[in-house]
Amino acid sequence: MSFEQFKALTFDVVGTLIDFERGILEHLRKSVGDAAESVSDEDILAVYRASRERHKCARYPDDLERTYYDIISAFGWPEAPGGARGLIESVKDWPAFPDSVDALKRLRRHFKLVAMTNARHWALDHMARTLEQPFDDKISVDDVRFEKPDPQFFAYARGRLSTQGIVFEEILHVAQSQYHDIGVAKRLGYQVCWIERRHGLPGPGGTQASEYTEPHHHFTTLAQLADAVEAELG
Repeated sequence: MSFEQFKALTFDVVGTLIDFERGILEHLRKSVGDAAESVSDEDILAVYRASRERHKCARYPDDLERTYYDIISAFGWPEAPGGARGLIESVKDWPAFPDSVDALKRLRRHFKLVAMTNARHWALDHMARTLEQPFDDKISVDDVRFEKPDPQFFAYARGRLSTQGIVFEEILHVAQSQYHDIGVAKRLGYQVCWIERRHGLPGPGGTQASEYTEPHHHFTTLAQLADAVEAELG
């Protein structure tokens, strides 16, 4: 399938462009110290994932306070002063994946770039700065009032882009999460590109597990997508 038909790339941000797993793990290990040494990253992420699936009491990442207490309780860790609020505020320090910034710059030469995230605007603003402000437009849960995979999120984004002269067939949705993005977007008729960030790693990590949906494009890094675009479009 040609990339020539597309005018806009819509991006999941958390997990696709920003390495939230690394950011959360680094904050937790720093806050509890030696108590976390015997626990693997995958075990921590499994508790994180279960907590996120169980609690929907606030918008992301404000709901990480409850998740913090679930994690320290699961492993019997001591509560660190300010640890729960600190997990929320750690968003500003969550790193971009090593290829994100450069790949986004390369892709922006060819397409309008649009963020589509379940994170609140305040968090998205931090992440956009980490990514060196690549977006032409930003859509957050604060705009839509519904979280992906709710189809209303994707309908909102489609409508917003239509006001900018971009029709449905000219949008490629790029994401890591099969559950939040790839499956529902493809069912709704979007063209989708799966960035398999956890390629070679065991399990789903911090992302809710889902049945596999075959994407229209599949890469393990964002740099590979940028390479493929440049190979076709120059």
